[in-house]
Amino acid sequence: MVHDDEMEMSRDRPEATTAHPPPYEIRRLDASTWPDFVALVERHNGVWGGCWCLGFHPEGLGHGAAQHRALKERRVREGAAHAALVYEGEACVGWCQFGPTAELPRIKSLRAYEQGLAELPDWRITCFFVSRRHRGRGVAAAALDGALDEIARNGGGTVESYPDLDEEVKLARGFGHNATVAMFERRGFVRQRRIAKNRWVVVRRVEAV
Repeated sequence: MVHDDEMEMSRDRPEATTAHPPPYEIRRLDASTWPDFVALVERHNGVWGGCWCLGFHPEGLGHGAAQHRALKERRVREGAAHAALVYEGEACVGWCQFGPTAELPRIKSLRAYEQGLAELPDWRITCFFVSRRHRGRGVAAAALDGALDEIARNGGGTVESYPDLDEEVKLARGFGHNATVAMFERRGFVRQRRIAKNRWVVVRRVEAV
């Protein structure tokens, strides 16, 4: 078992892949890893009712699962979708979606968020998903580390996310699409403001590497 706080990022590979202690490896979502992403999504019936991790993009949902897949694939092949994919061996077992703010404008509790907005962040982290068989085994934490590493390699900046103030067992059971406040705080994020009963804006500065 790999615990959340045991995940250390290695910078031995400056290209697409970053190594984790066994059994996990992080790879970025791109055209070469798209089939692995597809395999994980299809094993889970399209994820969140056929979302295909499109709901936070400008297109939003409501187009049907097949169209969601097509729109997501187009974004990936155009370099307009970002995610850190977690691998166990050659199988993708989870991910963390991140991207520039304009790439992910449809966040939860948007009206409350905009009411207290002073300045938009450079990056957002909006979504996690973990294979049923791998929940509670540090996959979400590995994905978050991978996303932060990719953000650093892409110039860094201010990073926001919108996790829930819930116990981490909820994430282990497959709920809590954006992880928990505690997971982010262990990685240097601080609570900025509350935008729903259990949802917080958390923020951190990531330096470029």
